[in-house]
Amino acid sequence: MSGQPISAPDGVPAPEGTSDSDHPRAEEAAWIRVAALAAFGSSRIVPVTVGGQPLLIVQDGDRIFALERTCPHEGADLARGRCVAGRLHCPHHQASFALADGAVSPGWSFRPLRTYPVRIVDGDLFIDAPDLIGDRSGAPSESVRSQIWTVQA
Repeated sequence: MSGQPISAPDGVPAPEGTSDSDHPRAEEAAWIRVAALAAFGSSRIVPVTVGGQPLLIVQDGDRIFALERTCPHEGADLARGRCVAGRLHCPHHQASFALADGAVSPGWSFRPLRTYPVRIVDGDLFIDAPDLIGDRSGAPSESVRSQIWTVQA
């Protein structure tokens, strides 16, 4: 769904037909399990909290994206925005952000949204966000992964 080859986070069994060499190495990523895809239901914009930080999981067609939740311009909650044609629109003004890289629409001079790589493994959504858990040395243990995410319905 992410448009990229599926790679399992450290400690997660490889999808059938792949090998350990197909997976990110610990020094390359810190994959965090966010939730089972089924938890999102039919919602296109889902607020989540990872490592105490508010994020959004956004589905656009058959692709899924993870982005920061707060607009860098006015601090608006982008969970109240809308997704149209690969862009997330702020509910407070006319700026929009590219889902793929967070780039702000032309005419605005503030920073882009932070984005996070996404992987789907065995029906679970993972993001690569070492900065959110303070661990740049690799993937957190299963016990840490299970404690740092919440899905807000």
